[in-house]
This record gives sequence, structure tokens and C-alpha cells, in this order.
Amino acid sequence: MDLFEEKGNKKIFEEAPLALRMRPKDLSEFVGQEHILSKGKLLYRAIEADRINSAIFWGPPGTGKSALAHVVAQKTESHFEYLNATTCGVGEIRKVVAQARNRRAMYEKKTTLFIDEIHRFNKAQQDTLLPHVEEGVIILIGATIHNPYFSVIKALLSRSLVFEFKPLKKKDVEKIVRRALKEGLEGYQVRMGKEALKHLATYCDGDARKALNALELGVMTTKPGKEEIIDFNLDVAQESIQKKALRYDRGEDEHYDTISALIKSMRGSDPDATLYWLAKMIAAGEDPRFIARRIVICASEDVGNADPQALVLAQAAFGAAEAIGLPEARIPLAQAAVYVATAPKSNACYLGIEKALKDVEERRTLQVPKYLKDTHYPGAEKLGYGKGYKYAHEYEKGYVKQKYLPTKVRYYEPKNIGYETKIKARLEEWERIVSGEGILKKEDIKEKE
Repeated sequence: MDLFEEKGNKKIFEEAPLALRMRPKDLSEFVGQEHILSKGKLLYRAIEADRINSAIFWGPPGTGKSALAHVVAQKTESHFEYLNATTCGVGEIRKVVAQARNRRAMYEKKTTLFIDEIHRFNKAQQDTLLPHVEEGVIILIGATIHNPYFSVIKALLSRSLVFEFKPLKKKDVEKIVRRALKEGLEGYQVRMGKEALKHLATYCDGDARKALNALELGVMTTKPGKEEIIDFNLDVAQESIQKKALRYDRGEDEHYDTISALIKSMRGSDPDATLYWLAKMIAAGEDPRFIARRIVICASEDVGNADPQALVLAQAAFGAAEAIGLPEARIPLAQAAVYVATAPKSNACYLGIEKALKDVEERRTLQVPKYLKDTHYPGAEKLGYGKGYKYAHEYEKGYVKQKYLPTKVRYYEPKNIGYETKIKARLEEWERIVSGEGILKKEDIKEKE
């Protein structure tokens, strides 16, 4: 049965997978993607007004791309065509376009063409679509799980709006599952516990299709008990989605305890414990960006300048986790976490900024000396701003003794650990080479010679 055919054959529709039967009929039934489908948003208004132009729906599986295309098919007064890029070629595209051209000429009726998995079209196939989209013969809606800026030709992208679909939130999946129990499985008496519902919503990874397939499998394979009631409990949920329940819940003690253990393991230089706690959070469905943020903080707070590369790698892992998501994000996260765990440790920068903040908050605020004030505006010179300032680059080794604070204070105390050993030696060298008011200027040295 074609995804967008009417329900003419009732028996075929009733035997279709639950995920297909639960597709929304209109926007009021669509769940999730509020960032693009809230009332007032561009895409919502365009669908409601039947004024949708060529668009690319991009996002992970089971997030509603095809479901929304079905809503468009129900809503639009244009003729709706469906193609799957895995099974069709240029010949079928040309046939659809020819029919669309005739339809427009004879009946003044638009044609909306939905192409699922459009990323599977090669450049030649995508080029075939281009002139017809440009002429307005067809309104193209493409769906892809891959970043369209890498998988769809630029010419098509420039003529389309790109909408990113994000993994569904747990509350959205729970809403879809509850609705399926009432409307899609209404012929069964199912008792689903809160833990089972929560488990499906957590381990489907934001994929509604995966959750509904697991729900259907569990219901169909569980023998009814007393009064013909099917008990869809946690054990059934675990078997159906093939994921063991972990004692871990975002927003509760186990969540904070586990991230605390990860941070302390990295700080304590134990890579094995670091990987275990990291694995527990990943297996429990933790947001990889949350994990990455903690690694970045630890790289700066606990490693600091003992190995500045730790922060660079942690930040790179954060970017990678955000770009690729799980499960692949586990690899750069593990790399960064192990690097931080095995790096030399210094919290000197952290202690320094804490001391400085305490001084700023508890003591009188210090005024900027005149010779350090900004001079890049008319009148600054008349006020005496910048007068007496020593430009460090005019001095040997790029250093000159000069007061940058009105009072003597020491916030940063580098340790004899890792790269910070070099920083400490450099600071000590600057102290030794200073004589009098400062080092001789380069030109003065030449004259002396």
C-alpha cells in the first residue's frame, strides 16, 4: 500500500504496521517539532494556507518527516505524488513531471511531489528535477536523514526551504504511545505501567516509529492474563525494544551522581572509571551535549594550563557530538574524556579566577590607571589618557615591567606540572631580567652597541 493512498482497502490498512496506521491526519494530531510547527511558525502557516513551496525535511528517522508529508497530502488541493528514491529512477521522475505539466495545462491544478530519502538520488537524478522545480511545474518536498547541505545539490537547495527535524522529546513519544493504545490498538485491552511507558520513550532515541514498533510487538506477543488484559510491564518493554533498564533518570539523584562520578574520575586520572561512567550515561540515553559540556569544564578547571590541548580536544568533541549525535558521538566523547583523565592536572587558573572574583565582589572596585585607559577617540590625549604607557613589543623579549593594577596582588600561581612548568619558568625569567624601570628599548640597545 502506497504511503499516501486513501484507505479504500480497509483490510490492507488494518493490517499495516501500527506506525503507519498512527500517522496524523492533520496538524492538530501531529506531535513534536514545535520549533518549526508551532502556530504562527512559517511551515505551520504555509501548510494551513496550502501555500507550501519546495522544501527539504531533514532529520533522524521516526521524527515525523513522512508523517508531515502525509498531512500536506491531506491538506493540499494540489495533486500529490509520492516517490521513494531507493526504488525509482529518472524515467519515473520524467513520467510524474509530464503528468504534472498536463495537469497544470488542462485543469490548472498544481502537483506536489514528495520524494522520500532524496539523498539517495545521485547528481544526475537531482539535476532532472531542477528545471521543473524552477518553472513551478512541481512543488518538491524531499525527506532525508542526511545533512542536505552535503547530500542535495546546491541548485535545489537554493530553491527550497530547509526544515530540520529533531529527535522527539520523551513527553512527545509518551503522548504518541498513549494515543496508539487508544486508537491504534483499540481492539486489545492493554495495561501499560508508567515504568514501561517511560522505558519505551527513553530508549527509542527520539524515534516514534521505533517506539510504536516495539509497542506493537510487545502487545502481539504477550499472552493476555485475567479478563483478557495484556500486561505491558517493564519486562515486556525491555524485550520489545531490546534495551535493559538502567537505574538512571535525568533530573533525579542518579543523574547527578553519575555525572559527578565521571568528573571525579577524570579529575582523579582514572581512564577506566571515566569510560565506565561515560558508558552508563550514553546507555541511559543522556544528551551527548550535556556530557560534552562537563568534559569541557573539567578540561579547563582540572587540567588547565598543565595541558592546554585538553580544552581544545574537549571543545572539538563538543562540536562533534552536536553535529553527529549518538551513537557515533560516543567515540569523540570517549577520546576527549580519556585525554582529560590522563592529562597532567592543575587548577591554578580556576583558583585564580575565583580569587579575583572574590576581590571584585567584596572589595572596593579598582579604577583603571590613566596610562591604561582607551586612547582611540578625540580628546583622550587632552585628558592625559595613555600618557606613560609602555608598549611591550618595543622592549627586548616583548616584556617590560609596568603596573597593570594599582595594587600588588597575585591571583595566578602556576604549578610545577606539565606545560604549566614552562609558564612558571617564564614568569620567573621576566622577574629576573627586569632592572630599573624596565628593559632597554631595542633601538637603545643598538645605539649602545
